[in-house]
Amino acid sequence: MKNDISGERAVAPGELQQHPHLAGRLIPGGHSLVLRVYYEDTDFSGIVYHANYLKFMERGRSDYMRLLGVVQGDLFAEAAAEAPGFHFVVRSMQLDFFKPARIDDVLEVVTLSKEVQGASILLAQSVRRDGVVLVSANVRVAFVSQGRARRIPDALRKATLDDAMAANGVIAPQR
Repeated sequence: MKNDISGERAVAPGELQQHPHLAGRLIPGGHSLVLRVYYEDTDFSGIVYHANYLKFMERGRSDYMRLLGVVQGDLFAEAAAEAPGFHFVVRSMQLDFFKPARIDDVLEVVTLSKEVQGASILLAQSVRRDGVVLVSANVRVAFVSQGRARRIPDALRKATLDDAMAANGVIAPQR
């Protein structure tokens, strides 16, 4: 069983082969996750309750990191050695709501790396239905180790920076 960057279970043996789309997919500059709106996600009118978009985006960020960890396992091992017990926390979030999602809608959560600085990464996220943006967000996540903000380890910085460059249309140097 593979462990993620915090040492928790990330991917069970055979999981990616049995359920290849369960964690979404990596796309140039980031990640895409498809999900369905269930009754529990909605308010009494059948419209997605606003706070549930935060849950959808958290799933997108988590699966993005999971897939980077699976694809780049050595990268996270190096980061763990450099900063034991590390994890990411949301430092700030700016949201814009444009259109509602409804029960049974199939949504796509897109997460793009936009900027990597010191101890944080800026991610642009959107929740879409049939390509139409329903909600957009800029999310700054901070890198924390042993209870304190710390500079993102170089290997992890490079992976997220390469994705940020791809998201911004810049060709990353070959690894």
